[in-house]
Amino acid sequence: MSLLSFDALYAQADRTTDPVPVIAAGGADRTVLEALSIAAGRGWVKPCVTGSRHEIETLARDHQLDISAITILDTEEPAAVAVAEVKARRAALLMKGQIATPALMKAVLSRETGLRTGHVIGQVVLMEIPRDNRRFLLTDTGITIQPTLEQKRDLLDSLVSVATALTDANSSQEPPKIAVMAASEKASEAMPDTLEAAELQRIHEAGEITGCIVQGPLSFDLAYASDAGEKKRLAGSVIGAADAMLFPSLQAANLTVKAIMYTADCRFGGVLVGTTAPVVFMSRADTTDTRLNSLAFTLAWLRRNA
Repeated sequence: MSLLSFDALYAQADRTTDPVPVIAAGGADRTVLEALSIAAGRGWVKPCVTGSRHEIETLARDHQLDISAITILDTEEPAAVAVAEVKARRAALLMKGQIATPALMKAVLSRETGLRTGHVIGQVVLMEIPRDNRRFLLTDTGITIQPTLEQKRDLLDSLVSVATALTDANSSQEPPKIAVMAASEKASEAMPDTLEAAELQRIHEAGEITGCIVQGPLSFDLAYASDAGEKKRLAGSVIGAADAMLFPSLQAANLTVKAIMYTADCRFGGVLVGTTAPVVFMSRADTTDTRLNSLAFTLAWLRRNA
């Protein structure tokens, strides 16, 4: 299979006939307002932001931004108010704006008023490397610190769902290839993550995980580059062709994705899975383009799961 490029996701979003209501928690940020204004202008979304009206309007005026298409909900509790709008179905998706992750996740994870589903909540990043014409997913890059085997299995299911939603209809319709990542391709008791990776592959081969091809443990070079498999004399349909990578820990995933973001010629966007509604989720340091990438990515997944 082949995942859609960001250019294809933008084109898909441009064909939207009914703009999707989206709310950003923390609107006092130039890139948030720019991205939402551009997305609204292209017909993707009907945007709303939460936060201090004075701060948001002052920032827009200082940067000469037209925010006439954006509704502002004036509040001192931007996360709680934004989540409440999604909970009430006045917004179809939530966007992380200029707000710290712990503050947003406190509202998202609230047992009474949050967006819990019973599934593991994790961040999935879509990474595109134009030089190699490669696109792949990575998880969990932002939420679950040290997932258990069962949590990894749940995250794997989410990866399959997202990968399926992003499948290029013009490519072969084979199931997504999932690499279960580790520092080594050899299972060893000295590295428990490798044992869990091997167990996930075993469970898949036993027919308990379906709709995908699972191989692990695999190091990054083996998941990404086919010549690495040739040099190490390892075979498998996932080697050099991973559509998605399931990492053993937040630390491993976050370090990997940020290393790529800041050193490679790439495009990327992120979304939270495991919530009742999608959450457009990347860093407060994001550019306007990255926020638009994340929106286009999330809208594609939302459409497939509507």
